[in-house]
Amino acid sequence: MTQHTFTYLALGDSYTIGEAVEEKDRYPVQLVDLLNQQGIHLNLKSIIATTGWTTDELIADIKQAKPEQTFDIVTLLIGVNNQYRRRSIDAYRHDFRRLLRIANKLSGGNKKQVFVLSIPDWSVAPFANDGRDKQVITDAINKFNAVNKEETLNFGVHYINITPTSYLATADDSYIAPDNLHFSGKMYKKWAELLEPVVKSELEKLLK
Repeated sequence: MTQHTFTYLALGDSYTIGEAVEEKDRYPVQLVDLLNQQGIHLNLKSIIATTGWTTDELIADIKQAKPEQTFDIVTLLIGVNNQYRRRSIDAYRHDFRRLLRIANKLSGGNKKQVFVLSIPDWSVAPFANDGRDKQVITDAINKFNAVNKEETLNFGVHYINITPTSYLATADDSYIAPDNLHFSGKMYKKWAELLEPVVKSELEKLLK
């Protein structure tokens, strides 16, 4: 019997491309590894993500990349740079709705194969100690996450709340990357572990 290999597209920003960590430590790569260990063969065909991207920049680059195929799995994690650059919540909501439609189209219209991750809280990073009010950062992240959760659930795709894992870094700096801003592969493993059972369940349905 020939093993079926599923395809995976990851959309996002620095947290998806794995700024300041090795390629093997990126959360999409670790997700693939976890699923392969479970006998679910997943091929990370493409990552469309760049450090610093906001929602509109991600939309523009997807248009430029023009993916010609559809994918069995699409993940989306975007919004921290909208918060960091003080972009409006309304603009984020508008763009996020567009990204949900784009992600759904790239999944072949299979909403159960689209997975949105919440925005992590970067106030835990040493970078935030530089005269910033950490509570202001947390409150802003929470507002953006309220929007992406509402829009995700209304649209009918999966929502994975990874934000609570951020606070592991308050007691253990090994969850922070060497640049003192982004997260380490150890943190990305936590995200992959949250994604793995949900993704596995949906892919197993496709094998039946």
